Amino acid sequence: MPASRFTQTGNYRTRYRQDQTIFATWAEQLSLIVFVGLLLALPLLLPKTLLRDVNLIMIYAVAVIGLNVTTGYTGLINIGQAAFMGVGAYATALAATRLNLPFFLAIPLGGVAGALVGTFVGLPSLRLKYLYLAVATLAFQIIFEWTVGHLPILQQGGAIPLPTVQVFGIRDTFFNHNIFWYYLILPVLVLLALLWRNVLRTRHGRALIAVRDNDRAAAAMGIHPGRAKLTAFLIGSFYAGIAGGLFAYFQKAVVIEDYGLHISVQLLAMAIVGGLGSLPGAFLGPLFIVALDRSMEAASGWLGAQNLFPEGVDAATALRPLAFGLTIVLFLMFEPRGLANWWRLSRMYFKKWPYKF
Repeated sequence: MPASRFTQTGNYRTRYRQDQTIFATWAEQLSLIVFVGLLLALPLLLPKTLLRDVNLIMIYAVAVIGLNVTTGYTGLINIGQAAFMGVGAYATALAATRLNLPFFLAIPLGGVAGALVGTFVGLPSLRLKYLYLAVATLAFQIIFEWTVGHLPILQQGGAIPLPTVQVFGIRDTFFNHNIFWYYLILPVLVLLALLWRNVLRTRHGRALIAVRDNDRAAAAMGIHPGRAKLTAFLIGSFYAGIAGGLFAYFQKAVVIEDYGLHISVQLLAMAIVGGLGSLPGAFLGPLFIVALDRSMEAASGWLGAQNLFPEGVDAATALRPLAFGLTIVLFLMFEPRGLANWWRLSRMYFKKWPYKF
């Protein structure tokens, strides 16, 4: 244990059990408690419109954690994460409407459905790598959209309304919708993040990282690369299925447009901007992309009202995709480790502050 329980002045760990602790000092534990307290009080401080964006950020964070498991920690490029979200959303909708299951059973069932489909889709990863695997996941995204659009049981991609949720006598209504789901999504996100953080410290998590770095060297050390890749797809698609179920209930309906290819690209951009292979990046990426989208939406409205461009030139509409694509390119060029690297540097600075060394 460290010489001081308040600040980390060195590495004094002498046992593996000490090395497995998540928080090294009391200061880190205290900062977590303060942060959780701020999160619990956040709905009282934000307007309803911003609170809706916060709910979307948390749902996307669940999906990005799953994408990070597949792409960031295992090195398997996945361009079909939105399709796995869609599988979870439709499975949740069918469980809630056809089987009359409550939401706390329907959403995990959607996660299980996403995990099963994801494991099947991950079978090509046993033979394919890099761009070829990316094309395989892209093919699944297209197949998913086509299949949903031709199945009558799924309304051929039309809206499937979900029943209203009630917890401890509190009913989801028009007036408390955002606050209601904020306090339901937040514990799910925290639980899934802690679950993955602990899985990452086990031999299964270390096996994923070893396969990402060099699958042949991992096989020489006794790790089964194929099993590790399928495990990554299973976990990643399970998280996507949970995110899809949460998104379906939050939107009160399931529509195919919410799980299209553009959402998969958006999720991949969140993972890149946040930082691949980083748990903090799974939160920072959705926060940055959603904030960028809202700011570009406001800027587009302002440009449209100013009439700065000739008639027929719709520059305001092009501003959002332009900013989105430019952000990805700039991060890939100048900060490939994403916002998580900025978070790491900030922590290192305050760990030494006010000293220089």
